[in-house]
Amino acid sequence: MMVGDILKYMPTATVGKVTDIRERDGKVWARLDFTDLYYDVSQLVPADASEYKEVSFKEREQSPDSYKGTGKTLEELHEMESDADIAEFMPTGGG
Repeated sequence: MMVGDILKYMPTATVGKVTDIRERDGKVWARLDFTDLYYDVSQLVPADASEYKEVSFKEREQSPDSYKGTGKTLEELHEMESDADIAEFMPTGGG
């Protein structure tokens, strides 16, 4: 396993390109570019290049006041939540 390899995290089928490899507390971890998270290498398997979708710089870019790429600040998201009126929603289904 090397930086640049395309791997799949089996529990979630996340496919990404390895951007970093680290060892900590006796375990080896690889960071995948798709999520920018580290995964235990024992759960990673080689993936076909056709499964890999390259993450563009624009998708990763976040303004400092943007929350997780939504383009909105956390305060704006809380405002949206408090403005929601659930009275218009009707329960459906059997009961």
